[in-house]
Amino acid sequence: MSKTNKLYKETSPYLLQHSENPVDWHPWTEQSLKKAKTLNKPILLSIGYSACHWCHVMAHESFEDDGIADVMNKHFFNIKVDREERPDIDQIYQIAHQIITQRPGGWPLTMFLDPKNNQPFFGGTYFPNEPRHGMPGFSDLLIRISSYFKNEKINIENQNKKLNEIYKKIQPQELSENEEINSEPIKTAREMIERNFDREYGGIGSAPKFPQPASLEWLLKYWRNSAFQEEPDIEALFLCTLTLKNMAEGGLYDQVGGGFFRYCVDREWQIPHFEKMLYDNGLLLNLYAKAYLATGDSLFKKVIEETVNWLHSEMRSESGGFYSSINADSENQEGKFYVWERDEIKKIIDREDFNIIKKHYGLDQEANFENRWHLTVSNDTENIAKDSEFENEKLEDIVKKSNKALHKVRKLRAPPSLDKKQLASWNALVIKALAVSGRVLERKDYIQSARESLEFIEKNQFDKNTLMACYINKMSKFPAYLDDHAFLLDAILEFLQSEWDTKLLHFAIKLADILIDNFLDEEKGGFFFTRNNHEKLIFRSKPMSDDAMPSGNGIACFTLQRLGFLVGDEKYLRASKKTLESGFSLLKESPHGHLNL
Repeated sequence: MSKTNKLYKETSPYLLQHSENPVDWHPWTEQSLKKAKTLNKPILLSIGYSACHWCHVMAHESFEDDGIADVMNKHFFNIKVDREERPDIDQIYQIAHQIITQRPGGWPLTMFLDPKNNQPFFGGTYFPNEPRHGMPGFSDLLIRISSYFKNEKINIENQNKKLNEIYKKIQPQELSENEEINSEPIKTAREMIERNFDREYGGIGSAPKFPQPASLEWLLKYWRNSAFQEEPDIEALFLCTLTLKNMAEGGLYDQVGGGFFRYCVDREWQIPHFEKMLYDNGLLLNLYAKAYLATGDSLFKKVIEETVNWLHSEMRSESGGFYSSINADSENQEGKFYVWERDEIKKIIDREDFNIIKKHYGLDQEANFENRWHLTVSNDTENIAKDSEFENEKLEDIVKKSNKALHKVRKLRAPPSLDKKQLASWNALVIKALAVSGRVLERKDYIQSARESLEFIEKNQFDKNTLMACYINKMSKFPAYLDDHAFLLDAILEFLQSEWDTKLLHFAIKLADILIDNFLDEEKGGFFFTRNNHEKLIFRSKPMSDDAMPSGNGIACFTLQRLGFLVGDEKYLRASKKTLESGFSLLKESPHGHLNL
């Protein structure tokens, strides 16, 4: 391997993808930051992850280009970060990006920092290599930013002061005097979710469409809470299950191999961004299991079983943990692994079955993805059965048999790359989902799988009372964050409902104590994202809102309350209550953004 830059010794698959770029990349370390300061070069901080399509696009266009690399190396000190390894760094600079640009963030995140204090002074996400869509080419932009850094020191200092003031303001505050927690935000959240709901296709908002499991699970809980009232909120159940049905039959779900993609680019859930993330699948598996418990819908059961099969066959390591993601791209094309030619399908499945499959997957209609088909359910088997000689059950068997044949052929294609990092927080989401699914479907093998994954984390990522966030190449790296502790505590308590184990209860108590001793803001309440002895960054965040993943504070609050009642310890109940109080002003302002709280 040519050792072009300083990333070649890293273990992150994402950083290794960039280790042979002509860009002089450095990892984020104390040594790197000191060097940038000594050179007085602005830092170009690039944050992404290995399964990210637009990260690959920017890498091919810019970071593999000798000319652009020369400009980057001449004017900047270049640092690469894997956001999955360092969510603490990503979180801080995503917030900064939103404040500076007044736009939502994403990946790749490209931020420019003052090396004196690592404060950002400019930023964006993806930048094209040449001028496009009103955006300047990356080289021109870099030269302008370098010039701004040299000539506008006072403006940069003033902006840094303003940023620091905003950071302080966005931290959650304590309850004001005479204020008490009440249920108003719950009612308001219900109204706000429905107001933004797509009643035709399900989901919230329009394109692009994200699954938003926090909102859907919240609706399910809201319905359940009203189930024995005079007028149960059937509408909340309808909104949730409509979305789950359309996601399961659409392109967000892999009809052939099981498992969910990241999000869809269209309103109708047809065409996804093709990366598969472990956390999405953990959250959605949990949600489908609860929805199946509520409705008994056989579609939901099918999704549970296929998603668990996919997790076990594609994402599980031999040691019991789960890998973090599968790339969107293979052979430099997004989605190439998953899409089909109609004639190709015709050759693979039985001739008499093709007429059924053609109707089922809409192969008799126009191709939906760049002259090829990404399979989505155009006609369900019940509908086809009305005009067919076959019963619905027989048609379901034909679909199952055909999917098996397609899956066998698909496995011969060049697969997208797999990121083999095993993250404690994301594994915890899957462990919880397996425990719930095992209980709902009475599948002891799912519960056993959850147990093995818990044992894997305890053995490999927990040592001397310290939980580690990331495991790869037989090494545990990075002291764990709030999400790792909170999600794992939640997963253990969920597991204990499926199968009691006193040793695991003691592990849960240890995690809860670490959480309180190392992350809790004793004075104002709420949990910081990083522990007390963590590397000092420009801002220590206390995240309360749900995003692609649930809020660490929301899950910590819920699980500590649950543990407090389970073992009869007021310490956990106090920490939970104080967290809720510290986040209450945010709950009132934006209840639909803080659903776990």
